[in-house]
Amino acid sequence: MVNHRRRESGAVSLFLVIFAMLLITVVTLSFLRTMIADQQQSSVSDLSKSAYDSALAGTEDAKRALIYYRTVCATGDASACALAKQAIDSNTCNAGLSSVVNTSDPTKVVVAQAQSGGDATFNQSYTCVKMKLATSDYVGTLAANTSKIIPLKTTGTFSQVLLQWFRTEDFGTTGTNVNLEATPPQVDGGGTNQNIWPLLAQSSWPATRPPVMRTQMFQYGSSFTLNSFDSNTSGVSNANTLFLYPTGVTGTANATQDSWSFTDRDVRLTPTGTPLGTTCSGKLSGGGYACSAILNFPVPIGNAPGDTTRTAYLRLTALYKTTRFSVSPIGTQFDGVQPSIDSTGRAGDQYRRVESRVDLINVNFPFPEAALDVSGNLCKNFLVTDSSNTIPANQTTCT
Repeated sequence: MVNHRRRESGAVSLFLVIFAMLLITVVTLSFLRTMIADQQQSSVSDLSKSAYDSALAGTEDAKRALIYYRTVCATGDASACALAKQAIDSNTCNAGLSSVVNTSDPTKVVVAQAQSGGDATFNQSYTCVKMKLATSDYVGTLAANTSKIIPLKTTGTFSQVLLQWFRTEDFGTTGTNVNLEATPPQVDGGGTNQNIWPLLAQSSWPATRPPVMRTQMFQYGSSFTLNSFDSNTSGVSNANTLFLYPTGVTGTANATQDSWSFTDRDVRLTPTGTPLGTTCSGKLSGGGYACSAILNFPVPIGNAPGDTTRTAYLRLTALYKTTRFSVSPIGTQFDGVQPSIDSTGRAGDQYRRVESRVDLINVNFPFPEAALDVSGNLCKNFLVTDSSNTIPANQTTCT
């Protein structure tokens, strides 16, 4: 009998085992690397959110400090008011917060809740909060067909205000072209035979067209009487209204800045059926505001010619559409109307910075939106008589 022996080295099996082990190792390491990266990203994201929350905590403490400043100044103590103002306007981090928080550590203010002793382990704090009472502009957002009253309290005198409105964020759609009317397409049927800008139905107003801005000025000088608000003579006035209609060429950028005087058009003197066509830019690819106009204020009644000292307010109403806006007194700054807050928060090794504005007005006396506001119909009774005896004592029905 002959024995046949087969000699097999097993090299192929060995290579297969090694390749499989390498493949499993690579997959395992890749999976571990992905897990570690996700964990690190999650940790950074959590720390970043915590740093943002810390910056917001600094902003809230800054609001408390501003309220304290306003309260101190309301007492009439000029010395205490000056000291509070000096602290608010300090350029040193957290110096303006000494009235509301412990600022013994100039490098940080720890963010922790008194009822939770473990909060400090999160290492959250805000490192630097600065405030400024004087700002170059007042910024805000107006919802469609709503108003805002801006106190024109400034560090110096002024006679002009720059108004800007409508940004790409107000479009409600994508794109950079601003829809504008180039020429007045309608003729006034009321007898004036002048071309007028079209006042469309609310639903017909284009999404990318800036709103019509109703600008109302009311002011007074060193002395005034109530009937002075109904007077407008010789370029002096205490109350006026202008309607600014956005005009221009759609799709064409334009940096033109119109200048209007509040006494140029007053329905009490020159009845008219058309708003003022105000040149706007038809393209906003570089950002900024589409519409810009300089508003010239008249001398207050009772002031000498050229005397621009005044107490003034500007009421803005966005007709048709929501808009962002900016108001800047030319040649001076706002004084405590909308202070700026710059807050930097920290959590671990992550930092976040928040810049914000705060309206510093007396919340106990808000500016009214209207003298009368109703959600339904309004019924009025009119009675003409030559005797007070015929006036009903208690009229409860509308006829």
